[in-house]
Order: sequence, then structure tokens, then C-alpha cells
Amino acid sequence: MAKFKNEKINEFAQKYSKTGIIAAVVILVAALGSWGIYALSNRSVDVSEVIESVSADATNAASLRIAVVHMDAIQTKAKALDSLRKQRESYENKLRDELTSQQKKLEKEKAEIEKSQDVLSRDALQRRVVDYQNRVNDLQRELAERAQSIETSYQKALSEIQTKHLDPVIEGIIKKKNLSLVIDGRFARTNAKVKNLDITDEVVNALNKKVSSVKMSTPKGF
Repeated sequence: MAKFKNEKINEFAQKYSKTGIIAAVVILVAALGSWGIYALSNRSVDVSEVIESVSADATNAASLRIAVVHMDAIQTKAKALDSLRKQRESYENKLRDELTSQQKKLEKEKAEIEKSQDVLSRDALQRRVVDYQNRVNDLQRELAERAQSIETSYQKALSEIQTKHLDPVIEGIIKKKNLSLVIDGRFARTNAKVKNLDITDEVVNALNKKVSSVKMSTPKGF
């Protein structure tokens, strides 16, 4: 009988050792159909007609008060977000350790199956191989579900920080500074000589005073 081989658990372990225990996020892309335009007449509409209802009002640049906040910097400097990352990493490390332990057990069993192929009958060997493969599949499914649970708990806590703490802080600073617009610094190009434009440190300091940690709900399976 050909030598029994099953590389599923090894592939799964390699995937998580390289990328970390993170939930697989499936992105659903909606296919947009083409818009069919039926010409009711040959008359071309002038631009002036279609914008007739547009207001002539516009913001005066001289009255604008603008600030920049670097959200990526807040993610690394804010105490609550740092605490949240450490909690997620702790759960991920537990899951990774369990993966390593289960992998060793399955590799040992695989070796035993290979040794017994000359002793067991064809049917008995086949039953043992199928049982082994089923347990590999079960392990993959369980780890994926628990990884997804970690990510779900993390995102829920992250949303709580955003809505209950970060947003009110930024809104408070906007009101105090009488700002017209706050731009995410990751998408802005600014002159370094402009003073009082970057409010990132002020946001971080205020956020740290408001909240220092938010506890993740315990993920399923832990």
C-alpha cells in the first residue's frame, strides 16, 4: 500500500506561524451591472440647467479653522488601545500554543499509522486514516472559529473605545478650538512650519486621561 501522507495539519500550522492567529476575513465584492440608459429624446441638457438648483453659498477659506490628527499614532500611543492589543495577543498566543501541542500529537499519530500499514488490514488502515483526517479537519475548524472569536471580541472593544471615548474627546477638542474641519493625517500633506495644526498629542493625552484600558469580552472557547 502506498505510504500514507496527510499534509493538511502542517500547512495549517505553517499558515498561522507565519501570519499569526487572526480571523480570516471574507470580503464580499458586489458585481455592479452596467447602467442601461434609454434616450427619451435627442435633446442635450445644458450644464447650466442641471445645476440651476445648486446653491451659490460656499465656505470662506479665511474663516476656516483646520486641524490634523494622525489616527495611526493614536493607535500606538493611547493606553487603552495598547492594553487592548496586549489582550488580543495573549489570546492569540494561547491559541498558537494549543495549535503547536495538537500538531505534535497528530504528527505522532500519523507516524504510528504509517508504521502499522503493514500490520493492519486494508479496511482497518483505511478506517484509521479517515478517522485521523476527520480529527485534523475538526481541529482546523475549531481553531478557525476560536480565532474569529478573538477578532470579534477585539473589534467590539475597539468600537467601544471609538464611540464612548475617542469620538467624544475629538468632538470636545473641536468645540474648544472652534475647529471647522479635522483631517486624518494619514491622508493629508501639510507644511511642517504651520503651527497648531497637528492635534494628535492633545487627543492622545486627553484620551489617556479619560480611559486607560477597556477589557475584551472573553472569546468563545477560552
